[in-house]
Amino acid sequence: MLRAENLHKSFGDLPILKGIDLHVKKSEVISIVGSSGAGKTTLLQILGTLDKPDQGLLQIDGINPFDLSQKKISEFRNKSIGFIFQSHQLLPEFSTIENVMLPSLIKGVSKKQAYEEAYKLLELLKLDSRIQHKPSELSGGEQQRVAVCRSLINQPQIIFADEPSGNLDSKNAQELHELFFFLRKELHQTFVIVTHNEILANMADRKIIIKDGILSK
Repeated sequence: MLRAENLHKSFGDLPILKGIDLHVKKSEVISIVGSSGAGKTTLLQILGTLDKPDQGLLQIDGINPFDLSQKKISEFRNKSIGFIFQSHQLLPEFSTIENVMLPSLIKGVSKKQAYEEAYKLLELLKLDSRIQHKPSELSGGEQQRVAVCRSLINQPQIIFADEPSGNLDSKNAQELHELFFFLRKELHQTFVIVTHNEILANMADRKIIIKDGILSK
């Protein structure tokens, strides 16, 4: 599903990634852990095509996104990649279902189809009674589940999660962690998760440690 080889990234004279090799299989759940400043977020941004490496190869489902034009990269990211962030990043003026629908509408899907797909996901994640609520009317756990639905709407090849349970209490964090494995079982979804949460990290199929810009297993 994902193949990264010899990824390097520096900011000025400061090297952050120093030759990252990572292969991820379909339906695999991978956790990446490491101290602050080790390069976790930089790696996730490159794997998610939000930033480019200085050198190295990235392929997602056989495609090197960095060979594409900027417009095509954006289209590829919209269709093939899902993102879950610590801060949810829901649009406050939109309802739950409108937030979930948004990537699908950007993709060009009709409003009717986008609504139907969004509702199915919200129902799957037991949020169908909250579809007209604004983010401010939802709990932190509910907001993060809405963000998960949004990441799934275009049936991506892979989902990248950056500290997804970082703002949640222990109960909601545990529910979110279990949700990832439920989605792997039900939808065969692939996850790469950067986390400081040791419980989540140890639940993954593989826990990978990044230290000084290098991965170790």
